[in-house]
Amino acid sequence: MSAPSTKPTVTEREARQVAEAAREQDWRKPSFAKELFLGRFRLDLIHPHPLPADEDAQRGEEFLAKLRDFCETKIDSARIEREAQIPDEVVDGLKELGAFGMKIDTKYGGLGLTQVYYNKALALVGSANPAIGALLSAHQSIGVPQPLKLFGTQEQKDTFLPRCARTDISAFLLTEPDVGSDPARLATSAVPEGDDYILDGVKLWTTNGVVADLLVVMARVPESEGHKGGITAFVVEAGSEGVTVENRNAFMGLRGLENGVTRFHQVRVPAANRIGPEGAGLKIALTTLNTGRLSLPAMCAGAGKWCLKIAREWSAAREQWGKPVAFHEAVGSKISFIAATTFALEAVLDLSSQMADENRNDIRIEAALAKLYGSEMAWLMADELVQIRGGRGFETAASLAARGERAVPAEQILRDLRINRIFEGSTEIMHLLIAREAVDAHLAVAGDLIDPDKSLSDKAKAGADAGRFYAKWLPKLVAGPGQLPTSYGEFKHGVDLSPHLRYVERHARKLARSTFYGMSRWQGRMETKQGFLGRIVDIGAELFAMSAACVRAELLRSQGDHGREAYQLADAFCHQARIRVDELFRSLWDNTDDLDRKVVKGVLGGVYEWLEQGIIDPSGDGPWIADATPGPSTKENVHRPIR
Repeated sequence: MSAPSTKPTVTEREARQVAEAAREQDWRKPSFAKELFLGRFRLDLIHPHPLPADEDAQRGEEFLAKLRDFCETKIDSARIEREAQIPDEVVDGLKELGAFGMKIDTKYGGLGLTQVYYNKALALVGSANPAIGALLSAHQSIGVPQPLKLFGTQEQKDTFLPRCARTDISAFLLTEPDVGSDPARLATSAVPEGDDYILDGVKLWTTNGVVADLLVVMARVPESEGHKGGITAFVVEAGSEGVTVENRNAFMGLRGLENGVTRFHQVRVPAANRIGPEGAGLKIALTTLNTGRLSLPAMCAGAGKWCLKIAREWSAAREQWGKPVAFHEAVGSKISFIAATTFALEAVLDLSSQMADENRNDIRIEAALAKLYGSEMAWLMADELVQIRGGRGFETAASLAARGERAVPAEQILRDLRINRIFEGSTEIMHLLIAREAVDAHLAVAGDLIDPDKSLSDKAKAGADAGRFYAKWLPKLVAGPGQLPTSYGEFKHGVDLSPHLRYVERHARKLARSTFYGMSRWQGRMETKQGFLGRIVDIGAELFAMSAACVRAELLRSQGDHGREAYQLADAFCHQARIRVDELFRSLWDNTDDLDRKVVKGVLGGVYEWLEQGIIDPSGDGPWIADATPGPSTKENVHRPIR
């Protein structure tokens, strides 16, 4: 019998070491974003814009046509919102269409779509209903298909991928009631017993978990003779004895989401179902997310397109003071922001996806930036749409229809998009994750200087290595092509985008200098300066988006496909982004971070409790975090496989 799992006691340093061990340590391929953070604007890595092979594009377009017809004729988004559930017949129809096997190779019964067309499909179906986009994305971006594609044995692929392509729904189970982005404290255990592992624990926010047939579960294997132990990934049959879905969770948005709480009690999992070696679970999870994260910005780009459509149609129809509201500057600026930002989001998405397909570049930072930037900007666009719609933006689609107006679900998209700033790494965690990759080159040469555990001799060697690195690197940050008025002249066609690319080049160097100044100033305390690091990352995201927008505009111009209009949108976006970048640079050194820390200490110390007087708290009773003690379930199993 397996021993019950206990919640690990983990120090901050130990938690960081676990996270560090899980990340990819090496850079075997070039990375545009990594170079950008180092002050090197490698336009050659993204321009000319890479393109999909003709046969990939043809196969992708043929599927998109079928999917569009299905979305238009079979999906009733209002019904999903009303009933808080995707109808079984819609799920079955998507299975028959092959939508659950979009990313799975044709030899396993999948469609074998590229990342580019997979994302186009998610944007399309997500615009029909975001909960369906989440269903398909969770199934194949982070569910069973992706980790098996990257790390599975041939036997595992042969066994599970055909099921995932056509019949079975999968889910990814990492989060626990008391474990979010700090996996070192993972409590679910997998104890070896003969040729099996015995699984015990509770998982929270299991997207697709309520209806899943197959689960990817992260569990801790205890170290023992013959077992390295550590956090390990397993494929688990959702119908196994001892697996109980204890709750179907409900949220402010994505009302059709089949997301639950899953308890494992003495669940027997064959060793053959272990993905990779023991202890490799977090590395598998993070590597899976490198491209898996692109599914969220795909649906954010689709949301931007819908916001633009509604903003255009409504602002032309609605008149105030003798003219359409679009021609009032206060509204027009919002429409311009939505249009320009949608163009940039699609540019970032398509560029990152095509680079993922070509596999020539390391896109771990690009994909993370796409997720971070896409989720934040889509939320802002949806918020602006609600404002443009005024009272009708706050009113539900059902209420609008009931009184005879077009049923525009503006408030719904705001609710549906909000989770993307939390899903698959919150904005705050994404800032830290990207910042860690952005300073990797610095830590590689100077990390031992600020590591309290290193000896004096190690520090001396690190000092010498750092001296050589910075002696070569720092002078290159002084001048570059961004200071030459003729640089990037190939981006001048009616509208001139070359000044924006020169701006990116100059400010990439300024970004690298700022990072260096920060490291020099705070050294080992740099990792605690989360406000500074977040702004550094946000600057990098804007510069990446500017680069992608310009490169996409030139691609469209060269193809004769709305090139003039694309240049106009890229120009507008870059001007808007430059204002944000300039403000972010100012706030690197002029901010309220120190004051905020003092206020936080006061809040948690209770010195401002008087400020909370005069209200009623409608919250219910109960613990802040549910008890996740391992043991048999005492609740009804609400697992509902769709067959």
